[in-house]
Amino acid sequence: MYLYDELVKRADRPVQVGLIGAGKFGSMFLSQVPTTLGLEVKAIADLDPDRARQSCRTVGWSDAQLKATEFFDSTQTMIDAGGIDVLVEATGNPIAGIAHAKMAIAAKIHIVMVNVEADVLAGGILAKEAREAGIVYSMAYGDQPALTIELVEWARASGFHVVAAGKGTKYLPEYHYSTPDTIWDHYGLTPEQAAQAGMNSQMFNSFLDGTKSALEMAAISNGTGLKAPDDGLAFPPAGMDDLAHILRPRSVGGQLEDSGMVEVVTSVERDGRPVYKDLRWGVYVVIEAPNDYASACFKQYGMNTDSTGRYSAMYKPFHLIGLELNMSILSAALLNQPTGSTLDFHSDVVATAKRDLNAGEMLDGEGGFTVYGKLMPASKSLAVGGLPIGLAHRVKLNNKVKRDQPITWADVDIDRGTEAVITRQAMEALYR
Repeated sequence: MYLYDELVKRADRPVQVGLIGAGKFGSMFLSQVPTTLGLEVKAIADLDPDRARQSCRTVGWSDAQLKATEFFDSTQTMIDAGGIDVLVEATGNPIAGIAHAKMAIAAKIHIVMVNVEADVLAGGILAKEAREAGIVYSMAYGDQPALTIELVEWARASGFHVVAAGKGTKYLPEYHYSTPDTIWDHYGLTPEQAAQAGMNSQMFNSFLDGTKSALEMAAISNGTGLKAPDDGLAFPPAGMDDLAHILRPRSVGGQLEDSGMVEVVTSVERDGRPVYKDLRWGVYVVIEAPNDYASACFKQYGMNTDSTGRYSAMYKPFHLIGLELNMSILSAALLNQPTGSTLDFHSDVVATAKRDLNAGEMLDGEGGFTVYGKLMPASKSLAVGGLPIGLAHRVKLNNKVKRDQPITWADVDIDRGTEAVITRQAMEALYR
């Protein structure tokens, strides 16, 4: 794959991008545009177009680049204006993300889903509809799911069995109950410092309370067929040198319930001590040597292995999110290939109570005060009637729910006629 060579060949007709959402991820992507030959941002849609213009100025865009780009407050209007080759959905709003994906599919425009929240909510059916429309539906390179899937593809194509795959983060069990009011204590910031930096407390809390990790592992599972743990992510402490030892099945001394799982490793021990050579910002895959000869090669070529020599790990210790997004855009536009895509509905993320909740309370979604997202096999989610975390926004509880219990469709008063709910239930019917 020589994407840059392809860009050089068509420098006179650049790939035209439409960006939805000019937040942090979008801004990081925008910063790369001036130095990328053969790629242009034709248009940006944002609820606040002036804010989007300022984001472009902040990352170094010239006045000429700003004048060459159209700004909209409506995605549909942007699409209707025409000329877009690839649409990038970077809002982080699962309900809006579904709507935008459907707009792209209807217009037969390739779509890169930065919005993992929307992808886990309904990616199984959105990706199917995109394939039927002849367009690419892709995960976003630079985000951890796409980077992990790349490692899984490398391993499988090389003939290795994938034992585990996932990412690193900072996690302690009490983080599940973190709220926007307590989030900055965990980051070592005051609310004032966070506000000055423009940091959104609920968004950052969705990373800390385990919701984002659950969503990203579900995306990896649904894009690879790897299994979700039956009772949610365990978040074992593990450094880069220990991945192969810890992330192997329990039957051979590891901590996985089975082989072929997704899992997240934490950068802190349960007592708060830092993990040596942690993988907080990175991704990994644990592989098993298929025979004694391959196992011997692991040793000969300096691979870190477990005590048996049969299990080893490959990893990437960082991810650069929007700075790497071009890989997805160009792969879709020039190669007609995704950098990871939802293939099935193997895993789900269910809204789970952060505290004892009472009937009449309003759920407030990812990173809020009421629920966190828990990863589980899709079969289990369907069996219990779990409410996906992506729909736990401004919906009222009908019943009491105890802390750490999953919230079900029957527990909430939700409008069944919205596009997001209809799409999700169509996906559930497809895979039930």
